Amino acid sequence: MSGGRKLNVPNILSGYRLLSFPFLLWMIIDGREDLFVVFFVINLITDILDGMIARSFNLQTEFGSRLDSLADDGTYILAITGVLKFHYDDFEPHFFSFFVFVSLFILTIIISLIRFKKTPSLHLYSWKIGGYMQGIFLFTVFVFGFNVLFYYGVIIWGILSFVEHIVVQFQLNEMSSNAKGLYWILKDKRRM
Repeated sequence: MSGGRKLNVPNILSGYRLLSFPFLLWMIIDGREDLFVVFFVINLITDILDGMIARSFNLQTEFGSRLDSLADDGTYILAITGVLKFHYDDFEPHFFSFFVFVSLFILTIIISLIRFKKTPSLHLYSWKIGGYMQGIFLFTVFVFGFNVLFYYGVIIWGILSFVEHIVVQFQLNEMSSNAKGLYWILKDKRRM
């Protein structure tokens, strides 16, 4: 991963996501689900695009990875807040699994802050796949309604992904961007 220029298209897209957070939060507080959904979907699309562009044009940087991770964390927080505001009744019967999911997400951040003095930026494959699943699920919740089977698929994958993330954090001596997953971490450790 190169040092690279900080001002590039992927970083601008991540920066847009960060700058959009106050507006999305205002939409939640003001009860504007229609606008929230539109801008939330735009954030999901820019999240997909920033990674694709960074990889395709060799614009991956440590700064960009951290910026993207910070924007991802904010998107998670806003998604959870939006879900609780606009669709609490759908999630309420499944609150325990939702609570475990959110708690593990928060725990990944806390562990990283304690161990590495930074927010996490591992970008594990399981985390990326989970992010896509969660984005699609949230889109369907806001546009088509809540689907219990899809919900539990996303929650189970997310919980497993968060557990992998936590285990990886304890396997590393320093925060590593784009760590792929536990399998690759252990494989590298065996090689050394």
